[in-house]
Amino acid sequence: MPAVLVIAARDDWPTDRVVKALTDGGAEVFRMDTAEFPQELTLAGRIDARRGWTGGLTTPRRTVGLADISAVYYRAPNPFTFPTAMSGPERRFAAAQARAGLGGIITALDCRWVNHPAAMSRAEYKPLQLATAREAGLPIPPTLITNSPDTVLAFCGDVGGDVICKPVASPVVIEGDQLKTVYTRRVTAGDLDDLRGIDTTAHLFQAWVPKAHEVRLTVVGDRLFAAEVHAGSEAAHTDWRSDYASLTYRPCTTPAGIAEGVRRYMRAIELRFAAMDFIVSPDGTWTFLEANPCGQWDWIQHATGLDIAQAIADELNGVPA
Repeated sequence: MPAVLVIAARDDWPTDRVVKALTDGGAEVFRMDTAEFPQELTLAGRIDARRGWTGGLTTPRRTVGLADISAVYYRAPNPFTFPTAMSGPERRFAAAQARAGLGGIITALDCRWVNHPAAMSRAEYKPLQLATAREAGLPIPPTLITNSPDTVLAFCGDVGGDVICKPVASPVVIEGDQLKTVYTRRVTAGDLDDLRGIDTTAHLFQAWVPKAHEVRLTVVGDRLFAAEVHAGSEAAHTDWRSDYASLTYRPCTTPAGIAEGVRRYMRAIELRFAAMDFIVSPDGTWTFLEANPCGQWDWIQHATGLDIAQAIADELNGVPA
């Protein structure tokens, strides 16, 4: 019987909603976390000149045949776990073998993907996102990525208005046992007077785009779920992630030109799911900021009633929009 393979962290409750939507619709689901391999999950895969990969994946509770997998939902699983008796070098070696073996067989499956790990890995790069959005016809803000203080000064002069600075990659920093987030911030005159530290790594600068509000646009296949995000504080107006408590949400319609550009973007970057962020200016112009191939969506569904979980299940089942 065809089955949907779900690869996600055990405690990822948005994935629970997708699994429920799948099973409620009658789909066979095999859920796993890569943290289960190799101690709780067994892999047996065989290929020869006569046929492709056969065999299966087995846990103490379930088994799925590789040839029976019709779709894969891949969403941020945990790292492999190995016996504590193994040394550090042994664990690193085993992890590389697991990634190439288990990961290699799974990514070789010829089926529907939401999303394929290779496409996700490539799509996480913001420079590629901006270039792809531009080619797809989506408006983007003037952007600079540099480690040169002089280039920052020249860019700010060219923009001739406010500029923001934000991380190029993940904004999360762990120091000791404390998790910290680096938020978007406006560049002040004082910052430009002292740009020490710019030369230590890559920094992303963008022209500030006047905003009436922002939009979180969740894309699932050909379906677009747009929600206005209205900031209720000055901090949230600069970066809404800094003050979730002040936010309000409202479903909205995606303009036809933006919808066409988004679908071109998704085809070009080979994704079937993305969480996109746009600024909507007072004149109604939508400006693309970024697209997370593994972005959060459950809180938007909860706040707006947009049934994103069902859309993901439909995409995995091949149900047309």
